[in-house]
Amino acid sequence: MTGAPLPPLPPMFGADESEARPGGRSILAILGEQHRQLTDLYALLAAAAPEGDDARLGTLTNVLIATLTRHLSAEEQYLYPAVRAVLPDGERLAAIEVGADEAIAYALQRLAAGPPTDLRGLEEVEPALRLHIRRCEQRIFPRLREVLAEAELIRLGNRVEIAGEAAPTRPHPGTPFTPPWNKLVEPVVGAVDKVRDAAAGRATRAEDL
Repeated sequence: MTGAPLPPLPPMFGADESEARPGGRSILAILGEQHRQLTDLYALLAAAAPEGDDARLGTLTNVLIATLTRHLSAEEQYLYPAVRAVLPDGERLAAIEVGADEAIAYALQRLAAGPPTDLRGLEEVEPALRLHIRRCEQRIFPRLREVLAEAELIRLGNRVEIAGEAAPTRPHPGTPFTPPWNKLVEPVVGAVDKVRDAAAGRATRAEDL
């Protein structure tokens, strides 16, 4: 093992912990799937824009905002700390991504504040998201795959899925972007967001489309 920031496993009597494979999916598989989902959501929104259907555009925009907000939250809590811990230039790589995430969060905030037919905020989000995906898929994921054991990647994936359930669904650029504070603040903010989503009848997941 190479020191990914994970809590210790419980004792495994009669088994070699170094060879044990936990259940679940790799963080790289989960985040890669989310990247594809975000790309698909953007394509749906871009295709719907010329129709000018406020209700449809509003629903698609809300789902894109929530999906991307959850995704960035999970990466900030678990992907970037792992990058910092195990890659020689991890601090630099993580700093680039955290800065990009903050810019995306502000763009999402502007998108959320406007009417459904005003997609100027989307023009900011889309290129930033495309660059984010490219950097992760080309510069970060392959290197983590080389240095982390599959069990570590899966354990990180399990935590990403848990974090996604508790994450905010709206952008909050003023909240912390790095551990430990984001792990403390974001579940609280996420709970408030979920109450507001329910009160507004706001769709937040692709399954709601």
